[in-house]
Amino acid sequence: MGYRTISKQLGEKATTFGTIIGKWKKFKMTVNLPQTRAPCKISPRGVSLILRKVRDQPRTTREDLVNDLKRAGTTVSTVTISNTPHRHGLKSCSACKVPLLKPTHVQAHLKFAKDHLDDPEEAWEKVMWSDETKIELYGINSTRRVWRKKEDEYKLKKKNIPTVKHGDGNIMLWGCFSAKGTGRLHCIEGRMDGAMYHHILGNNLLPLVRALKMGHGWVFQHDNDPKHTARATKEWLRKKHFKVLESPSQSPDLNPIENLWRELKLRVDSSAPKPERSGEDLYGGVGLNPCCSLCKPGQELQETSDLCNCKQRFLYQILSSIFLVYQILISCNEIKII
Repeated sequence: MGYRTISKQLGEKATTFGTIIGKWKKFKMTVNLPQTRAPCKISPRGVSLILRKVRDQPRTTREDLVNDLKRAGTTVSTVTISNTPHRHGLKSCSACKVPLLKPTHVQAHLKFAKDHLDDPEEAWEKVMWSDETKIELYGINSTRRVWRKKEDEYKLKKKNIPTVKHGDGNIMLWGCFSAKGTGRLHCIEGRMDGAMYHHILGNNLLPLVRALKMGHGWVFQHDNDPKHTARATKEWLRKKHFKVLESPSQSPDLNPIENLWRELKLRVDSSAPKPERSGEDLYGGVGLNPCCSLCKPGQELQETSDLCNCKQRFLYQILSSIFLVYQILISCNEIKII
């Protein structure tokens, strides 16, 4: 039986069967022979050195590993260095930024999540979320990379970058939003004190509540910044009959406005505004920025038309934020969630 007859019966090329039969006649086997490759430049001892350094110091760079091997007597390139962790399931990833939490913060976050776990959808629609943020007009803060496996994203503290609320910035903004729409961005000039905070709330929050027709029973949310928890601020809120949603300390991930800030910063970074134009570009209002084009100030969410319903997007932001907190809590060794 010839090659062509076999190829017609089995539906393969005749050259394929010719190669298989020729390989059998020569080597008495049909499997592919192992290809000869260049020997690995890194010895098993060097591989152990790399893996140990990456495990103990995940923020180690490829250049650091090259220098370590060079001191050990082996000279290789950064590409060769990268191949070693890759063969063991490690890849260079952007380090996740998580709040710098103490055990007391973790317990408070868990209590908050449990207390509000069964709150109905209507309760979250009445919350007016607010926060201050720093905008880097010349790009988002530099990203640090770490060596880790895909499933270890939030599990190990040394592979994350703790974040704090303080630091230098180019522009500070105050904003707020709810399920019914967004408010205007307020540019904070200088150092904000209690009097300035009262002025911001009086000139921005109260008109927005009336414009959005929040109705009775709406709830105001702000974090535990000293200006927010000062006695004068509490008295001002009491006189204005504000109902405040208590938030635990160091809990930015419990506030869905953080997702909006992230989108805004990405848009600012991509557009790279000039310093003299920065106020004009950002001051128009959160709803007027591309990052939240679905949410117009004073506009009902049901009136918008887009592939993603704004009401669903709002609820998704809340759920994703609380889910992220649960990830942090579960990965924390100090507590056990029952």
